[in-house]
Amino acid sequence: MSIHLTEQRASNILVLRLSGKLARMDYLRFAPEFERHLRDHGKVRVLLEMIDFHGWETGGLWEDLKADLHHFTHLERIALVGDQRWERAMSLFCQPYTRARVRYFDRKDINRARAWLEEE
Repeated sequence: MSIHLTEQRASNILVLRLSGKLARMDYLRFAPEFERHLRDHGKVRVLLEMIDFHGWETGGLWEDLKADLHHFTHLERIALVGDQRWERAMSLFCQPYTRARVRYFDRKDINRARAWLEEE
């Protein structure tokens, strides 16, 4: 699976690890867990860690865009963590699709990303 979700207990923070190339089926398996977390916590903060990430297949990109539009107001903060120039550019690209505050962090700064998500 290209999407791995980890919850921080008693927290509204989700850690998503993306790897490989995301397909439509990845989103279909992931969506119920994400929806449950939203029901449990309301607004959510996301640590999106990209490890050997190669983007999306066409169906995966479509599912991602639909999810972004559906959850436009449900996300408070998104910390993108990666090591590729195009991953940094994603932080700018995704801003029009969410009301969340979005920041990019290099992989070596993952602890700063976590601290930023935990701030009030």
